[in-house]
Amino acid sequence: MFDKILIANRGEIALRVIRCAREMGIRSVAVHSTADADAMHVRMADESVCIGPPASPQSYLSVPSIMAACEITGADAIHPGYGFLSENAGFVQAVQDHGLTFIGPTADHIRIMGDKITAKDTMKALGVPCVPGSDGGVPDLEAAKAISAEIGYPVIVKATAGGGGRGMKVAQTADDIEDAFRTARAEAKAAFGNDECYIEKYLTTPRHIEIQVFGDGKGKAVHLGERDCSLQRRHQKVFEEAPGPCITPQERAEIGRICADAVAKINYIGAGTIEFLYENGEFYFIEMNTRLQVEHPVTESIFGVDLVREQIRVAAGLPLSFSQDDLQINGHAIEVRINAEALPDFAPRPGKITHFHAPGGLGVRMDSALYDGYSIPPYYDSLIAKLIVHGRDRDEAIRRLDRALSELIVDGVDTTIPLFDLLVQEPDILTGDYSIHWLEKWLEKTFRKS
Repeated sequence: MFDKILIANRGEIALRVIRCAREMGIRSVAVHSTADADAMHVRMADESVCIGPPASPQSYLSVPSIMAACEITGADAIHPGYGFLSENAGFVQAVQDHGLTFIGPTADHIRIMGDKITAKDTMKALGVPCVPGSDGGVPDLEAAKAISAEIGYPVIVKATAGGGGRGMKVAQTADDIEDAFRTARAEAKAAFGNDECYIEKYLTTPRHIEIQVFGDGKGKAVHLGERDCSLQRRHQKVFEEAPGPCITPQERAEIGRICADAVAKINYIGAGTIEFLYENGEFYFIEMNTRLQVEHPVTESIFGVDLVREQIRVAAGLPLSFSQDDLQINGHAIEVRINAEALPDFAPRPGKITHFHAPGGLGVRMDSALYDGYSIPPYYDSLIAKLIVHGRDRDEAIRRLDRALSELIVDGVDTTIPLFDLLVQEPDILTGDYSIHWLEKWLEKTFRKS
């Protein structure tokens, strides 16, 4: 087992890993920018190293700075958290070249799944169902028109190197394809330095269902059911739950088996998430995230496992501590992402926390690095907390979420807490009847026309 782990991240996820390491008897090293000198993860770690100024490229994205911090502290492994360098194959290679262990998948697996076309081709070859679409990048407008006509409208044009909703445009009819194709390519070039795009069938009312998988790197893998992440704004998740309210036990078992078999065949190691669009009982692969997900706590809640602990174990060469037969769903869990943002425009609102009180009680978990007097810096993602509730069933989980929200206090900055106060009263949310388009339509109706 490792003696010391460096966490190449910040905020609540860094704190999450530090807590797990301490329970395992492993010393932790926090890295931080000058803007995060007083952050909770810095205070809680056994050691800390300043790695640069506030700007991410000069601190949390600086591979030389992070490797230097490992050298200084004698850390023998690195946990990347999520975001930043967590899916950077070059970083993984640098870690390995320095004789250290990366707590996550191999550089090759990150490269394969980081390119959406290669990922789709790989998954298709492994028997994972995929959305009908182009075989690779689309070279020009004429090819885009031909492929779209063959697939059938509506279609969506996506950047090969895309993410976060950028480089994605929908063409409802043949009249729209030229504008969608040109705009998606321009956005992709500006955002990722690569204008290659591909085309897929656009599903009209799908849900976003993701399967949590875990591999030991030696040909063995399991799945931990699904999460429904359909409540999204601009392709960003805001509300996640497990199990999915629309997925049957038979569907769960079948798609879970397919995903676990797929990652086992490629000797995948660690946590991964295979994401699908789901409509009319069918699953369509969209991408694989080769890291821990922001919403991993809901899976932990219903299965009673610690995914971070398992990441550390398999990275150290130990076998999985559970089998597929051991994984039985217990109840229902929901996570809401609380951002320092002002409604209705979701504009970031960094600032000083004058008072913070986390809710408690049975089945309530709060993953946050906030504290009274903490100043949220303006340089990073606006996510400041994750509220997770667990109940015996979905109804109890929603009631528990409503209660926990009423106890939660975050004063000093605007937050998205009022959004969830409203959502837990909505009939469609109470019944689980929503798709990936539901939230944006509801926001338009609720805020724009009020």
